Amino acid sequence: MSDDVLPSTVVTHRGRVSAAEIALAVGGFGIGTGEFAIMGLLPQVAEDVVVSVPKAGAVISAYALGVVVGAPLIAVLAARFARFHVLLVLMALFALGNFASAAAPDFHTLVAARFLAGLPHGAYFGVAALVAAGLAAPNQRARAIGRVMMGLTIATLFGTPLAAWFGQALGWRTAFAIVGGISLLTMVLSWLHVPRDKGDPQATPLRELGALGKLQVWLLLGICAIGCGGMFAVFSYITPALTEVAGVSLGNVPIMLSVFGAGMILGNIVGSRLADWSLLPAIGIAIAFNIFAYILFYFTMTNPWMAIVNVLFIGGGFAVVPGVQTRLLDVAGKAQTLAAALSHSAFNLANALGAWLGGVSIAAGYGWTSTGLVGAVLGLAGFAIFFVSVLVDGRARQAA
Repeated sequence: MSDDVLPSTVVTHRGRVSAAEIALAVGGFGIGTGEFAIMGLLPQVAEDVVVSVPKAGAVISAYALGVVVGAPLIAVLAARFARFHVLLVLMALFALGNFASAAAPDFHTLVAARFLAGLPHGAYFGVAALVAAGLAAPNQRARAIGRVMMGLTIATLFGTPLAAWFGQALGWRTAFAIVGGISLLTMVLSWLHVPRDKGDPQATPLRELGALGKLQVWLLLGICAIGCGGMFAVFSYITPALTEVAGVSLGNVPIMLSVFGAGMILGNIVGSRLADWSLLPAIGIAIAFNIFAYILFYFTMTNPWMAIVNVLFIGGGFAVVPGVQTRLLDVAGKAQTLAAALSHSAFNLANALGAWLGGVSIAAGYGWTSTGLVGAVLGLAGFAIFFVSVLVDGRARQAA
């Protein structure tokens, strides 16, 4: 009898886990689309709310600030509640922020709405990662987290271009309304497929803040905030590098951006599998690959065919994310919600740091491809932090 029942039971369980992962990934797809679509619609936004394009860039900064503030704050306050309910509330807040963005009557209201939309970003990915890891076998946690993050990477390949296209055809407000609709769809799918849990009544804000007392947590966040800044240093200025250095026509830039999205997807898949194979080596390999990709970008970007390879490799730098996220869950102890959410705050800091340093290098007259050297320096700094993390881990094991 067990021979007849067990296989179908396993298949049913796998089906339920897959459905839960898909529901969580749809949320990631919506968040990724909402975060990046505005970048292609900024001129329209500026014209509609009657500000200059540079001033309209504040709506992007407001979202990033919301991520940085919201991730730790929400993670600490929501740690004791059932993750199922937290996910629903976070998606409802994200939907509200995007519908408010679509309806914003003026510039300042839009800035406030984008800040609101950014608040649940990091906490959602952190809690979703915890749910996915909890549903997976111990040796498949990174792949489970990677499948949830796949929604974000697919957004860069399909969601952002589609939202931008709808926004250009029907108005930028339509793009935010679509993202709000994806958020509501995520809530429905989560209600149907994400397992209910009872929460942790023992969790307190003080216990979650205990993660900040762990050196390994800070080292991993440093890898995110500094070591991953290279991707943003290069990608923030990828369009002029393509058109003015590689000789790619402006009309082909969207295709190249899709190549970047494909690189993120491949990096997510490969990085997840490497992390499940051996976690610490996987992080080190991913950082080393990033450094190589940035140096290659600097020396070969003048060739349009190598430009394709370079853009693919830069996107492939996402391979570091599943490993770092999984490692954070290992070292955070009982403060996993805060640690998982903080990684997304750190990635947004990497965005700000990389884009700023890349801009400084270009303004100093070193050229569009100098961002590759900036990325390599940041990558080396990230590798140094990783090396310290390995040493600390080794000493801890010896002491135990």
